[in-house]
Amino acid sequence: MLQRRQLPKKGNFAILVLLLVGTVAAMLMLARCGGGSGHRAESGGDTLDVAIEYSPVTYYSYDDTLGGFSYDLLRHLSARHHRPMKFHPITTLEVGLEGLEAGFYDIVVAQFPVTGENKQRYLFSSALYIDNQVLLQRRRDDGTLRVNTQLDLAHTTVTIVKGSPMKERLAGLSREIGDTIYVAEDPDYGPEQLMMMVAAGEVELAVINEHIARSLAPSYPQVDVSTRVSFSQFQALTLRHDNRALCDTLSLWIDDAKRSPFYHSLSSRYFK
Repeated sequence: MLQRRQLPKKGNFAILVLLLVGTVAAMLMLARCGGGSGHRAESGGDTLDVAIEYSPVTYYSYDDTLGGFSYDLLRHLSARHHRPMKFHPITTLEVGLEGLEAGFYDIVVAQFPVTGENKQRYLFSSALYIDNQVLLQRRRDDGTLRVNTQLDLAHTTVTIVKGSPMKERLAGLSREIGDTIYVAEDPDYGPEQLMMMVAAGEVELAVINEHIARSLAPSYPQVDVSTRVSFSQFQALTLRHDNRALCDTLSLWIDDAKRSPFYHSLSSRYFK
């Protein structure tokens, strides 16, 4: 039922340019601070190369400060267990997984749910947190919405980040509602940029993870994020299948951290 349709041609991006300038500048700074983005040679020794997605929940920059739930947790684990980590910011999951499979990265940290299908391709650590996928849509002038239930997605075009697992979820949802949902994969932008595009009216519907959507929602009050398109899903660290020992070690560290006041404080800070 699911069909792919080319992403509608973007119109005038004058509104987005100013919004994106800050993000691009932040990415450049992160690249310098994290040792660069993209595919780099492994650091060697005991250092773990971590591809980490740039998003408000995972990894971000604000006023020259780096943060993010996943970033803060990994830095805590690195310091506690004396295992150096080198962070490589990425904008899309696809880039991270390609680098993981090529051996450039040891770990990928991104919006990539632990599902049966994904577990056939990769190893996952113990869960870091639970998330969902939600629909982004701009409210009409009278406050109403085009899509009020998942059934209303029939014959609509939904934009996702290229290579995103949202594609599989939308395929499943298409079968569930018994009608076609068209999917447009954007090759250039991440979830935060999709929120900007919906807010600016450049994209009508998009799907991203709920924690990211809700963290951005106060800045884009014209965008509704209340419609879920998935069940709750575990988010974890992603590793290659040949790295079982490291995966088991990280899982032990994560399980230990989740029993600590640090983890509960971190969760309260990012997942209010």
